[in-house]
Amino acid sequence: MTTTHKEKTYWPHMIVGFIFMAIVLGYWTIKSASSMPVQESNTYMQKYQLVDININEMLAKKEAFNRDFTIELLDKKSIVNEDNKHSNLKKFEYIELTQGKNSFQFHIKSLGNATLQEPKVSFLLTRPHTREDDKYIQNVGLSNGNYSVDGVEISKKGRYVIQFRVDTSDGRIGYFQKDAYLN
Repeated sequence: MTTTHKEKTYWPHMIVGFIFMAIVLGYWTIKSASSMPVQESNTYMQKYQLVDININEMLAKKEAFNRDFTIELLDKKSIVNEDNKHSNLKKFEYIELTQGKNSFQFHIKSLGNATLQEPKVSFLLTRPHTREDDKYIQNVGLSNGNYSVDGVEISKKGRYVIQFRVDTSDGRIGYFQKDAYLN
């Protein structure tokens, strides 16, 4: 009498299981990634693509502006974040914001005999990881020698970035950027 011995193989079941698991994990990855909103960067108060294309020209214009002028934020309380001995973070300074309406005054100081003639001045208060709460003012007015932005409503606590841009008639560009917090 001959007996046949059949061995059972499980490798086809493993292959089907791995394919099924790959499909489920792929679906989960796409679903979780699409639920996270993607925000464009607004460094230099422009879209990332424009900054990326023109960065060398923009830095040259900024350097030309900085040779003759400085931009100062007036009448705002600065707070220095003390160094934590348990971390590698360095000290940094930020502006303290208040809940409700905030005002900002900027002074453009000449470092020599240079004068600004009808610059285009804009202001942006933004949060680093979202553009939902952006407060953008395209034409900032001049009063008493300072550029002032009044009535900027801030309600959400957290980190903000104050940005100020000056476009001069001769093609130079000045930037001011400072971190701010609403506690």
